[in-house]
Order: sequence, then structure tokens, then C-alpha cells
Amino acid sequence: MEREFLFLKPNTVRRGLVGEVISRLERRGIKIIAMKMINATKEQAERLYKEHEGKPFYNELIEFVLSGPVVVMVLEGPRVVEMVRHIIGNTDPLKASPGSIRGEFGMSVTKNIVHASDSHENAEKEMKIFFSEDEILNYKLDVQHDL
Repeated sequence: MEREFLFLKPNTVRRGLVGEVISRLERRGIKIIAMKMINATKEQAERLYKEHEGKPFYNELIEFVLSGPVVVMVLEGPRVVEMVRHIIGNTDPLKASPGSIRGEFGMSVTKNIVHASDSHENAEKEMKIFFSEDEILNYKLDVQHDL
């Protein structure tokens, strides 16, 4: 089963939108197999956004991610990376589809509510920044949706 990494940014926590995001994922049949609320360290933030190092917005992004608690999750399901990308919408809230998480709640490219891995390979790398393998649970949902 495919895994995805999801990072709910500090504005998601501050605005009380954590439950909204979780609800949208669960309604689509996506299983949460690990989740915790943390204060990300600078090292974790830099590893997560390494691909953006040197870009004009990088320092602002790191500073924002460190500005408050975040929620990190590992998700599981068929085609979960593709499904989550569809649910959250485009990185730019102005380009995100109406009804997507970023389309409804995002404020800017940096403050766009959520980070999700863009590939299975990146999901595996990113989840290891925040979770050890023994923190990831294996269980069966009572109701499995066909995706």
C-alpha cells in the first residue's frame, strides 16, 4: 500500500483547521497511520524544504514553519500521493481548485495550510524526518473505500 507524508503548517493549527483537513482525508478513505503535533526543529524544517534552499522565499518559509506547532502525518491508501495532491490543490491558493484545501483556506504560496509530498519517493524520505518506523501503525479500517 502506498504512503504519503503530510505536514500541517502553523497557520492550520492557529486557525483551528486541523480537524477540517483530517476530516476531508478520512472522508476520501485515506488512512492515517501516524500523526503527532510537534514544534518542528530548524534541522527538520531545513531537511523538509531542502529543494528550495537558495530560493528567494526559503528563509521566510523556514521561519514560518518554525513559528508555531505543526501536525505531521503519514497516510496510506491506493494512489494516496495523487489523491492527497488532488484534495489539497495547487501550491498557489489563487490557482488551487475551488473546494480544495488550499483553494479554500490558503493565504499565500508560503502560508498555504499544508505541505504534501509530490511523489512516493519523497514521501518516504520526508516521513523519516519526523517519524521512526516503529511510530507508523498497521491496522485495518472497518470500512475500506475502493479508490
